[in-house]
Amino acid sequence: MLTDPDLTPEGRAWLDGVLGTEGWETAFTAAGRHVGRGHATAARVELLRVARPDAAILTRIYQRGDAAERLAVLLALPELPLGPEALPLVEDALRANDARLIAAALGPYAARHLDQHLWRHAVLKCVFIGVPVHQVAGLADRADAELARMARDVAAERAAAGRPVPDDVPHILSLVPDAPGTLDVPSSTSPSSPGNPPVQEA
Repeated sequence: MLTDPDLTPEGRAWLDGVLGTEGWETAFTAAGRHVGRGHATAARVELLRVARPDAAILTRIYQRGDAAERLAVLLALPELPLGPEALPLVEDALRANDARLIAAALGPYAARHLDQHLWRHAVLKCVFIGVPVHQVAGLADRADAELARMARDVAAERAAAGRPVPDDVPHILSLVPDAPGTLDVPSSTSPSSPGNPPVQEA
């Protein structure tokens, strides 16, 4: 939740005035103009958290929204009383190549509801496009032998092509110590290294 130091008095007054009102959807779109671009995502998440829209409304907002508005919808999912009915939004974000949307899609909501097959492939996509896997909610709990096998295959393919192996690959393997096989190729620092800062909103 946004706190007073995060916003100008004018921005806080505007947000307080639209939270929980019938005009919250219009406010969701206009948030950047009133609270500033840097606070727009947090303001939109707060609007959704208070409004508690169902999956149908979320889907409409997501489909009509730009990337910044879609990001807010994805970040709000864990805050809303939803079951798996909003998974199509997560799956749509995972088909994109926007690192911010993919990182947001793999939050606590996906950790609870995304099936294991799709989840594994999403984790591997993070490795490929440079989303640090430590941002994936529930990674340590859900990592399994099949994910380890897939990560090991990625490492072997990269090594065979003379390309560096992302540091996230041995990190994934370390989460499944009983998985068969070993990683016998060197890793090197890559854009997806856990030491790098998390993906930030634009």
